[in-house]
Amino acid sequence: MRNNLLHSAYITQNIPSMKIFLFTSLFAAVLFSSQNCTEKSEKSASALEKTAAPVSITAVVPLPEGFNEYWYAGKAELSTYDVAQERYGEIRQAEQVNIFVTEDFSNRKQVKLDDASAAGEDRVPVLKLNAVRRFHTGIYDYSIMQSVFTPVSGSPTLKTTTSVQDWCGQVFMQNNLEQNGYHLRGFSYFESEGDQDLHLPIAQLEDDLWTRIRLNPTALSPGKISIFPSAIYTCLRHKSSGAQNATLQIERGEKESILKLVYSDIPRALSIQFETAFPYKILGWEETNEGKIASKGTLKAVRKSAYWGEHDNIHAPLRDSLKLQF
Repeated sequence: MRNNLLHSAYITQNIPSMKIFLFTSLFAAVLFSSQNCTEKSEKSASALEKTAAPVSITAVVPLPEGFNEYWYAGKAELSTYDVAQERYGEIRQAEQVNIFVTEDFSNRKQVKLDDASAAGEDRVPVLKLNAVRRFHTGIYDYSIMQSVFTPVSGSPTLKTTTSVQDWCGQVFMQNNLEQNGYHLRGFSYFESEGDQDLHLPIAQLEDDLWTRIRLNPTALSPGKISIFPSAIYTCLRHKSSGAQNATLQIERGEKESILKLVYSDIPRALSIQFETAFPYKILGWEETNEGKIASKGTLKAVRKSAYWGEHDNIHAPLRDSLKLQF
């Protein structure tokens, strides 16, 4: 979690003041469902550990004034949300924590660097989102976590991971950017789903809309797009992965704005509410399936914190400042 001054030199480079083509073929991703995990991986563990060639990282997002001061102050932004979560046809009380933080990432290995000063051109500053959601279903509980690693330059997201755990078992998926697309690996405890190791084509990624809002929502281009639905959606709904047609709109208000994503061929829609002014905090969201609420989040509290150093028993009362329940 250690930030360093090398980030500032990278971010303050001369970035063209242009709208990015966020939803064109530059961006890519795929998110798999637990239902289409049917192909066994043929790669050994040692083969999976081999690193791919570095991908091109191009500065395409005009970062807002105050970005360095906010995101490189040595703290993460922690936000908590009350969530209405549908599962098994009923609405459950849930809670989500969004952890946004900048990190030095390896372009080649696509992991957090241990020594950024020695990484040279392999170093890529990213804005990371860790989203953690918890809720109960009757006697047992669910825990969902998703991580998204988006270069602050606005280049395609380098990596996403998603895991879903309940008392039955767990599902894990990882998506890595390569030169010619994304490399998807998925692992499931269901026999009918098995494991998969796939190379997938270019398309927009729903799960990095959150980090792109935080980088600069004015750079988002509305209109018709091809996009992969969220990994959480495809996993919980047992849907096959694949790019879908959708329409993106942004309604900008004086204080609050709304990103609206409506799919054309599947009964899914997503809206994300965020502050119109920097730092563009996420105020809430609503996702629907077949016209019914799938999840709805409402902001409870926000705290800037170097939380990785606040792990002792004496720090436990800090949880009250985030209104945490789970």
